[in-house]
Amino acid sequence: MKYKAVLFDFDGTLADTLPVCFYSFQTIFKKYDGRTLSKKEMIEMFGPSETGIIEQNLQNKEIMTEAIEDYYSCYEREHCNLVRMNEEIIYMIEHLRKRKISIGIVTGKARKSLEISLKHLFLSEFYKVAISGDDVVNPKPHPEGINKALKVLGISPQNTLYVGDSNADIEAGKRADVETAGVNWLINSHGSAFTIKPDYEFSSITDFMKIF
Repeated sequence: MKYKAVLFDFDGTLADTLPVCFYSFQTIFKKYDGRTLSKKEMIEMFGPSETGIIEQNLQNKEIMTEAIEDYYSCYEREHCNLVRMNEEIIYMIEHLRKRKISIGIVTGKARKSLEISLKHLFLSEFYKVAISGDDVVNPKPHPEGINKALKVLGISPQNTLYVGDSNADIEAGKRADVETAGVNWLINSHGSAFTIKPDYEFSSITDFMKIF
């Protein structure tokens, strides 16, 4: 087996969490800025953690701390209504673990929202490393997060696959010298075509698992 580790992006890759992200951002920007954001506008803000997105884009700077706290409250409150556990994802994780492949998460999400989603969606701690947007100085497409995960795992880039649903994921993987898989297997992935060509591209989890 070539791969000793598989690193995953989170939103739109391991979990169909984009609806609760979008809803929470729309709620906060409407409440504190009086702005109605489109899905396209929100996606263009992605890169930093949710805290970073609000800090960089909220126009009403005087209530920044309140708006950030309100975002995470909304995210947790609406999580059960807008996000469902995906049995195929659970099966894929168990399949990789049985193959003795180390699993990691490298996401731009803040640590707080990542832990909320993990608590709601996964029954056990399946990963050996989780790098959040709070753990890096440089968000994707910079390779810092992937490089940090590799260092923790002690696994070389040549034995690692990074899986994500956005161009930023694929670019980060290539800059870290790992192989990449671009996926759009969840209903609410980032949804854009890959302009940066990944090593693999999958629209189903079943096809993805065939490489193992």
